[in-house]
Amino acid sequence: MFKKLFRKKTIEKILLDAQRGYGEHDHSLRKTLGVRDLTAFGIAAIIGAGIFSTIGKASADGGPAVIFLFIFTAIACSFAAFAYAEFASMVPVSGSAYTYSYVAFGELVAWIIGWSLIMEYAVGNITVAISWSDYFTGLLSSINIPALDIKGIHLPDWMTMDYLSAYNGHLRAEALQKAGTNALNLDEATAVASNAWNTAPTIGSFHFVADLPALGIIIFITWLVYRGMKESRNASNAMVVVKLAVILLVISVGIFYVDTNNWNPFAPNGVSGILKGVSAVFFAYIGFDAISTTAEECRDPQRDLPRGMMWAIIICTVLYVAIALVLTGIVNYKSLAVGDPLAYVFDKIDLKLMSGIIAVSAIFAMASVLLVFQLGQPRIWMSMSRDGLLPKAFSRIHPVHKTPSFATIVVGFVVAVPSLFMNLTIVTDLCSIGTLFAFVLVCAGVLVLQNRPDVKRGRFRIPYLNSRYIIPLAFAALLVLAFTRYKQETLAFVTNEAKLNEPVTFVTSLDSVELATVRREISTFMAPVILPKGNIDAVAYLTDLKADRYAAFINQSKITQDKKYESGWALFKHKIPMWIFLAISVVIAVFCVTHKLSLIPVLGLISCLYMMCELGISNWIGFGIWLVIGLVIYFMYGYRHSKLRQTEA
Repeated sequence: MFKKLFRKKTIEKILLDAQRGYGEHDHSLRKTLGVRDLTAFGIAAIIGAGIFSTIGKASADGGPAVIFLFIFTAIACSFAAFAYAEFASMVPVSGSAYTYSYVAFGELVAWIIGWSLIMEYAVGNITVAISWSDYFTGLLSSINIPALDIKGIHLPDWMTMDYLSAYNGHLRAEALQKAGTNALNLDEATAVASNAWNTAPTIGSFHFVADLPALGIIIFITWLVYRGMKESRNASNAMVVVKLAVILLVISVGIFYVDTNNWNPFAPNGVSGILKGVSAVFFAYIGFDAISTTAEECRDPQRDLPRGMMWAIIICTVLYVAIALVLTGIVNYKSLAVGDPLAYVFDKIDLKLMSGIIAVSAIFAMASVLLVFQLGQPRIWMSMSRDGLLPKAFSRIHPVHKTPSFATIVVGFVVAVPSLFMNLTIVTDLCSIGTLFAFVLVCAGVLVLQNRPDVKRGRFRIPYLNSRYIIPLAFAALLVLAFTRYKQETLAFVTNEAKLNEPVTFVTSLDSVELATVRREISTFMAPVILPKGNIDAVAYLTDLKADRYAAFINQSKITQDKKYESGWALFKHKIPMWIFLAISVVIAVFCVTHKLSLIPVLGLISCLYMMCELGISNWIGFGIWLVIGLVIYFMYGYRHSKLRQTEA
C-alpha cells in the first residue's frame, strides 16, 4: 500500500489527457491569455491587501528598514517562481503545484499540496474580503452630500465585523478596563470591536455579528468568474490600470511630503523587528502562483507563464519598496499600525482628496485580488477531480461559459461563509503557511527531477549553478556569525532562556489582588512623578517605560515568575518550527554536497521554509489540523477513486 500512495503520473500521460480533453469531459477551457494578461493577473493578485492594508503593520514593526523584508521576500518568491515556471513549461495544464507534485513525488504528496492550495486560495480570499469590507465601510462613512443632507453612511459595527474579532475585542476591553484603562482611552480597534459585540442583536446568548459587505463582494466576484475567463480577464485588466495609476499618484505626491528625519533610525527594532512582519509582507506577495492555474487558458503557456510571473514580481517589488519609503517618510513608523495606512497618511497631512481617491482605488485593488484567487481555486479542484481524487462534478465545464461551473459555485460558498465569522490575523497566517508549504514542495520537486533522464523538459529551464560548495560554506559562515556577533541571542535561543512578557500580556494575566499589588508598586516605582488620583492605568504606564526600566520594574515586582516571564515548555514550543528548519537545512546542505543540487531551487526551498518557520507554532498547529482533515478525506474517497489506481488495477 505504501508504494501505491506515492504512485506518480508521467508528463506524457498528463499531456495526452489534456490533448484528449480528459476522456469523459466534452468541453475544454478557452485559450485567451497572453504575456500581458498573465502579468496583469499577477499584479492584480499581488497588489491588493498587502499594499493597502498589511504594509502598515509591517512598517510599524520594522520601521523604514521593512523595505529589506520586501526585497528578501521578493527574492524568495522569485526563486519559487523559477521553479513554478520550469514546471509550467514541462506540464502546461491547470493544477499548479498540485499537478507538479503528482509528477515529482506521487499521489499522496499531490493530494496534500492540493489540499494546502485549497486553504491558500480560500483563506486568502477570506482575508482580502475582510480588508475590502473595511475600506468599503470607511468609504461609505466619508460620503458627504450636503444637498441630500447626507453626512456619511454609517453601517452598524456588528454588520461590518467578523464574530471572532468582536468577541476578542470585548474580552480585551473588559481586561483593560479592569486594569484601569478608561473606556474612552481604549484603542480604536478594541473600542469598535467591543461596541460591535455589545450592540449586536442576540438570540439567547449568541451575538449576531457578521461581516455582510464581505459576503456581498464574494457573491459578485464568484458570479463574474462563473461567467467566463474573457470577462474575468477584461475586468482584471481594467482594475489593474486603476490601481497602478493611483499607486503612482501616491508616490509622486507623497514624495514631496517626505521628512528624512522619519527614516532615522532606519531599523529601530533591529532584525527581529523587521522579521516580525514576515507574515504580513509575504501575504503581500502571494498570488503570483495563481497564474500557473490558468495554463490551459494560455495561448503559449511554455513561453508566456515564466515571463508573466517574473514581470509581475519585479513590478510589484519596485512599487512596494517605493510605497514603504514614502509612508515611513511622511509619518513616524510607530503610527502606521492601522488597517488603511495609505489613506491614514494622507489624512494626517490634510490631503483629504487623496485619502478619498485611495479609498476608492483600494476597493478596486482588493476586488482584483479576489478575482484572481477565485479563478485559481476552482481550477485546482477541477484538476483533482479529473484525477478522481474529488467527485466528478468538480471537473464539470460549463458548455457556454467554458468555466469549471460547479467548482466555482462551491468555492463561493467556501469563502463566503467563513468570511462572516473568521478573524483577519488568523486567516492571514494560515494563508501564508499554506502557500509557503506549496512553494517549498515545488522547489523540492524541481530538485527531485533535475537528474532524471526520463523527464521531458519544456522550453524554460532554471539556469544550473552547482550548490555543492556554496550552500555548505554559507551555512558555516552563518554559524560563525551566530556564535560571534549574535552570541547572546543565539545562546538564549539554544538554552531556552526565560523571556520577559510584554506589558499587555503581563497585566491582562493578573487577577484583581495581583493587579492591586502592581498598582501599588507602580506608585512607588514612578515616584517622584505625581500620579493621578483613582485607578492607575497599569498598561499605559508600563508600556511607556523604556526596556531597561520595564525590566527593572518586573524584576522587583512581587508577582510570581510565571506571570512575569515566559519560560520552559511555554517558551520552547514557539521555537520548534525553527529547530525543524535548522534540522532540514543540515540535511539539504549534505544533499548539496552528495547530489550537486541546483542552487536556485535550493535557495527557494530554504528561504521559503525559513519564512514558514517564522510564522509561529500556533499556525503550524492550525495547518497540521487542516492537513489531518485532508488526509481523512483522501483515505475515505480519493484513494479508492483515484484514476491512476484504477488504471494500474
